[in-house]
Amino acid sequence: MNDTYDVIVIGAGPTGENVAGRAVRGGLSTVVVESELVGGECSYWACMPSKALLRPVAAAAAANHLRGVTGARLDAAQVLKRRDSFAHDWKDDRQVAWLESAHVDLVRGPGRITGERRVKVGDTELTARQAVVVATGTRAVVPPVLAEVTPWTSREATSSHGVPGRLAIVGGGVVGCEMAAAWQALGARVTLLARGGLLDRLPRFAGDMVAQGLRAAGADVRLGVSVTKAARSSGTVTLMLDDGTTVEADEVLAATGRAPRTDDIGLESVGLTPGSWLDVDETMRVRTGDAPAGSNDDDWDTSDWMYAAGDVNHLALLTHMGKYQGRICGDAIAARARGGEPTVTDRSSKTCVPQVIFTLPEVAAVGLTDEQARDAGLRTRVVEYDLGNVAGASLLRDDYTGKAQMVVDEDRTTIVGVTLAGPGTGELIHAATVAVAGEVPLDKLWHAVPSYPTVSEIWLRLLETYGL
Repeated sequence: MNDTYDVIVIGAGPTGENVAGRAVRGGLSTVVVESELVGGECSYWACMPSKALLRPVAAAAAANHLRGVTGARLDAAQVLKRRDSFAHDWKDDRQVAWLESAHVDLVRGPGRITGERRVKVGDTELTARQAVVVATGTRAVVPPVLAEVTPWTSREATSSHGVPGRLAIVGGGVVGCEMAAAWQALGARVTLLARGGLLDRLPRFAGDMVAQGLRAAGADVRLGVSVTKAARSSGTVTLMLDDGTTVEADEVLAATGRAPRTDDIGLESVGLTPGSWLDVDETMRVRTGDAPAGSNDDDWDTSDWMYAAGDVNHLALLTHMGKYQGRICGDAIAARARGGEPTVTDRSSKTCVPQVIFTLPEVAAVGLTDEQARDAGLRTRVVEYDLGNVAGASLLRDDYTGKAQMVVDEDRTTIVGVTLAGPGTGELIHAATVAVAGEVPLDKLWHAVPSYPTVSEIWLRLLETYGL
C-alpha cells in the first residue's frame, strides 16, 4: 500500500469506480476509499435489488393481461431470494476483484479531507499528486415527524427479508412509487401518502397513470395529504394526517428525498460547508466561490485539485448519470495531468437526463418538460399520442394503456424532451435519448423507420401527429 497516488477517490460506488477506471486508463495511479461495500448504494440498496423486486411484478402483470395465459402468481419467498442474489448477499467480493483487475488500490474506512490533496482514513494519511474526487453519493432524508417511529428508508425497503402485513409509504416520488408497486404485489397492504401528486417533476399524465395503476393493483393511494404526527405502539405505527384521518401500518417507509453524504468528509478543512451539495463545472471540478452577478459558468472559481461526481453534485441523481460523470471526471484529470485540457465535457446532466421509473405502468423520460423548456426561453410545441393505438402495443398486452409526449423546439425543429408511460416503455427511452442528445432534426428522424409491429412505431405516429 502506497500513501501517495495521482488520484484519490472517496466513494467506491458506480461513480467512483468509473472515475478510478478512467484515471488508471489515463496512466494515473489511483486509490479508492470506501467506508461500506464496494459497489455502493446502487448495487446493494437501490438500483439492482429494487429492480430485482420489480421485474417479477411486471412479468406477472404482463402475463395476466394476455388472453390465453392465466394464473401468473408471485412466490414472495422466491422473489426475495432472487433479489438477494442480485445484491450478492450484501458481499462485495466481486466488486473488490474488479478493482484489483483494474489496478485500483482500495482503502477501507471513512475518508476525511484534511487539506489540499490530503485524505485521512483512520491512521492512514493519503496524498494525491493530481486530484481528490468526492463520489460519496447521498443518503435518505427522514423527516422529523417520522424519526421517532424508526421508519424504513430506501435501504430497508429494498433489503427486507419479510413482507410486512401493512406498509405505509410517505412520499410520491420514484422510491415511493416503485416500492408501492413491489410490496403491494408481494402481499403487503400498501397505503401511499403524497403531499402533492405522484412523480410531480414529470408531466402530470405520468403521475396520474401511475396512481391509477397502483390503485388497480390494490394499493390505497392518497394524494394531497401530509403526516402531522406519528407514533409506534406494540409494533403498530399510527400516522395522523392533516385531513383528520389516520393510517395504521406495521412498517412505514420514509421516501421523502435525499441529502448529500458530505457532512463528515472534512469539507471545512478546505473552506466548504459540511453537508452541502458540491457545485461543479462541466469537467466535475468543484466550484470554490460565487460567480459575479450576471456571469456565466466560465466566471466561477474552481479548484485545481478537487472534483465531485455523481449524486453528490446534485446535477442528476441517477446511477447512469453518475457513471457518465465519472468517465468525464477521470478523463479530465488524466488530460490535465498530461498538461492539456479535456476534450469531452458534461453536455447532458442538465438537459438530457434519461430515467426509467419501474412502476405500474412504467414511466420513462428524457430531457426537458414543456415547462422547463419554456423557462429556458425555447418556443415549443407539445405532441402527444395514445400508445395503446400502436399495433405493437396491442400485441404486447390486450388492454395496453399508455401515452407518449414529445416536446419540440420549434425554432430548431428538434426534440428537447420525451415522456412515455405504459408497460415496457423503459426499453424505448434510449431511442429518445439519442434523438435529444444528438439534436436530430425531425425531418431526418422521419427516415429512421421503426420496425413493424413493435411499440417503437410510436416514433412514426408522433412525427405524423406533428405534421411530417
